[in-house]
Amino acid sequence: MTTRRSPRPATRPARWIAGALGAALLAGSAACASDPASGPAAAGADCGPVTAVVADADVTPIDPAPTPALPVTVTDAAGDQVTVTDASRILAVNLYGSIAEIVFSLGLGDRVVGRDTSTDFPAAADLPVVTPGGHDLSTEAILALDPTVVLLDDSIGPPEVLDQLRTAGIPVVRVGDEQSLAGVPVHIREVAAALGVPDAGEQLVARVDGEIAAARDGVADGPRPRVAFLYLRGTAGVYLMGGKGAGSDAMISAAGGEDAGTAIGLEKFRPLTSEGLINAAPDVILVMTKGLESVGGVDGLVAMPGVAQTPAGQQRRVVDMADTVLLNFGTRTGVAIQALARAIHECR
Repeated sequence: MTTRRSPRPATRPARWIAGALGAALLAGSAACASDPASGPAAAGADCGPVTAVVADADVTPIDPAPTPALPVTVTDAAGDQVTVTDASRILAVNLYGSIAEIVFSLGLGDRVVGRDTSTDFPAAADLPVVTPGGHDLSTEAILALDPTVVLLDDSIGPPEVLDQLRTAGIPVVRVGDEQSLAGVPVHIREVAAALGVPDAGEQLVARVDGEIAAARDGVADGPRPRVAFLYLRGTAGVYLMGGKGAGSDAMISAAGGEDAGTAIGLEKFRPLTSEGLINAAPDVILVMTKGLESVGGVDGLVAMPGVAQTPAGQQRRVVDMADTVLLNFGTRTGVAIQALARAIHECR
């Protein structure tokens, strides 16, 4: 893990918010300079903006890779019974890239035939994209790949494409779409069951749960900086602050911070106001990298109403992180927590 510089809440905000999430890509920025040996910085320390980045952007498959035991019939997250007879050509897509991440982590990445725009980890980077418009699936693009099973959740569509795939005889399995720490093992088990590798699923759950627990245990005792997660899309005029149940609150808490939105009584995502932000008084402002870019970087963020009146704004304590890692809630959640904890607690 190194330190350099979508939301998808458990219950989704409007679809235009979800659509904007998928556009966020990994990007870098300058880290603040300080002595690495000095240890964790106190809340509000003068260390400036930081990007939280995991050391290894790729997924780690379990070893040895399992062999699917098919056919299997599963009841998916929508309550439909779906029979999967062939997992040789898998398409796993959603708004966050988490389903494909699970398939690759299960050791079945060599069977994946396409990807969504959010599946951007190196092992999948060369796969053809089936969301040419950015977020909506293309029937033509999918059928051209001749998948034997499609795994997705309610964050992606439209529904008529799914109907067309079913009409073409392709099993479509919907996975739960709760973006939370508790949802991670659930989704792994759902994907593993649909692909006929339940034992591998349990192996992966044990590993990921262990990594998340280790990341949380590794957060040093001490002050819990108050962290406000801001969802920013300056080009669309969208400015929100996360609160209880937004998903960002779970990551902030796991990384040893206090969620500022929750502290002032916000739930899910609410429109950002200068009064609300000043009242929240965050020590750190957490944003997604593309969102930060959309408002003109740190300078543009600090110039927004209310930001300069917060401890975070006064100290330019802004942490950005790619949403394909930060709120992905996939198999890299443990390392994401580690990277976030380091960024909000230390100056590097």
